[in-house]
Amino acid sequence: MSEFADGALRLAGLTARALGWRPDDFWNATPAELAAILAPDAAGEAPPLAREDLERLMEHLGDG
Repeated sequence: MSEFADGALRLAGLTARALGWRPDDFWNATPAELAAILAPDAAGEAPPLAREDLERLMEHLGDG
């Protein structure tokens, strides 16, 4: 296998175990999204989601 294929296979396995992702979830994520999810937050805890942000997300995803 190529170096890229070896690395992709390891990351796909990691995301399946650590995040519960299915292969399709992994292959549809961008490298930036994967890095943001796996990298520790340098600034500390993320602020809580505001109600209006939650409602906007629910509307956007069709759950609202």
